[in-house]
Amino acid sequence: MATYRELKAKAEKLLAQAEEARLAELHTVLEQVQALVQEYGLTPEQIFGRKRTPLNGSAAQIPTPKYQNPKTGQTWSGRGRAPLWVKGKNRERFLIQA
Repeated sequence: MATYRELKAKAEKLLAQAEEARLAELHTVLEQVQALVQEYGLTPEQIFGRKRTPLNGSAAQIPTPKYQNPKTGQTWSGRGRAPLWVKGKNRERFLIQA
């Protein structure tokens, strides 16, 4: 039975051979893909799908607070579940004045 070191050396050799084969085939594959893209007039969106962005167009934007608890200063944007300090009360009195 082979030792750990022998098996590790074989694995490294196989990884190197696999990378050589990948690089050798890469040029041909790229040429095929480019020819198909040109022939069919494909767009990046058709190939990779459209990019998903939030509705407002910016990534991970924090909503602007619309309500504020006058006692603690806590804020709430009006989205999602209402906090206990707003729940069941007239929200107008908690509105943040612009």
